Amino acid sequence: MKRNFLMAIGCSMLLFASPIFAQKKSQNTFTPLFDGKTFEGWRVLGGNAKYSIEDGVIVGEMTKGTPNSFLATDKEYGDFILELEFKIEGTETNSGVQIRSHIDPQGNKGRGRVFGKQVEIDPSERAWCGGLYEEGTDRSWIYPLGLYEPAQKAFKADQFNKLRIEAIGDEVRVWMNDQPTAAVIDTIDRKGIIALQVHSIPERLNGKKVYFKNINIKTEALSFTKLPKDMFIVNLKKNNLSPDEKKSGVKLLFNGVNNKGWRSIDAAHFPKKGWQVKDGEIMVLKSDGGEATNGRDIITEKQYRAFDLSFEFQLTPGANSGVKYFVTLKEQTKGSAIGLEYQILDNEKHPDAKMGKDGNRTMASLYDLITSSRDGRAPREIGEWNRGRIVVTPDNQVTHYLNGIKMLTYKRGSADFKKIVSGSKYKDWPNFGEAEKGHILLQDHGDAVRFRSIKIKELK
Repeated sequence: MKRNFLMAIGCSMLLFASPIFAQKKSQNTFTPLFDGKTFEGWRVLGGNAKYSIEDGVIVGEMTKGTPNSFLATDKEYGDFILELEFKIEGTETNSGVQIRSHIDPQGNKGRGRVFGKQVEIDPSERAWCGGLYEEGTDRSWIYPLGLYEPAQKAFKADQFNKLRIEAIGDEVRVWMNDQPTAAVIDTIDRKGIIALQVHSIPERLNGKKVYFKNINIKTEALSFTKLPKDMFIVNLKKNNLSPDEKKSGVKLLFNGVNNKGWRSIDAAHFPKKGWQVKDGEIMVLKSDGGEATNGRDIITEKQYRAFDLSFEFQLTPGANSGVKYFVTLKEQTKGSAIGLEYQILDNEKHPDAKMGKDGNRTMASLYDLITSSRDGRAPREIGEWNRGRIVVTPDNQVTHYLNGIKMLTYKRGSADFKKIVSGSKYKDWPNFGEAEKGHILLQDHGDAVRFRSIKIKELK
């Protein structure tokens, strides 16, 4: 969908065409976005779910056989702080609050289709309520709550929950019941509508309700609430560190300009062929598809013990690569250097995906050892940018993420880990994967793969 499409919608689509509920010219303080009595300044888009007002509360009723419905503001908002309370019935239902969103007037047979950022309302077991999703686009999940697990305990079932959404400049921060749940720095959508969603549902959930009240907004004299230092920030600006990332200890491993900090596995300098730094990306160039036969692998000059490593990568059709960690170079190999590997692969077109055991060579797996989650929401299409993350805590617990979704976790050196290694191609390497520290490696597998926004935070 074209994001720069001029969003407008005809009067025939309006259920309520009055101006937005009276706003003060100066909003140094919060003012009501909903007056508790009428839907003045709001309109229903998308589906046919019913919205009503009961004792000053907006009630959305889930309706079978209709697409997602939205009670949307007539007015667009750029920078703001929005506060509201919500309650949702059931554990299989779903809802959300759209911010900086847009309307495709031709969608849903002329009733309009809403797309853009959504603060998720999710009462299910996965506990992603308060995360940031993108409705109606291929970006899907931007901040699932597996990225910051303390946030998964914030939601309270069967009672009203307080949301605070801070959208200032390029950044959006979400708080639920005074717990931070999402922090995203983006490159698109600085302005758009606000909308309350009633999700499409199967017949068994027909009649379930979601409630919204005390909806207030502030648009001037804005400032962010301070985030905890351990909270992961999704920063979608290429090779960029925000002030909060810097304060928390995050550093760029690739500066976006040159190969400083990286070298070949065979020499003290960067490879003279097979790799290229261009347009803010560090690229493996296409050769013969063989393992480490062209430019060879590259590694960080520094070695790391416990860390939070994040990176973006883009695959070409049929490509294979990987990000390895705890690489010591003590093993003598003719191919790629030995280390624990976050697999990067075109699962559909590369034969490696069907080798190994039970899919343990597929995208985001611990290569040849542990199969990644089969969650189909995680990988993006080949040619799009994916976000990888590897967290190694001081107690040797390791977690792989793909586009914010947790793909696997294990503990280095544990009995289970040793057992898995003993049945793998790494069984002949003594104490494989248990080094105290090691280099980070980007693999040359002879296929064109791009990397950017490679960041690391050392953990203590």
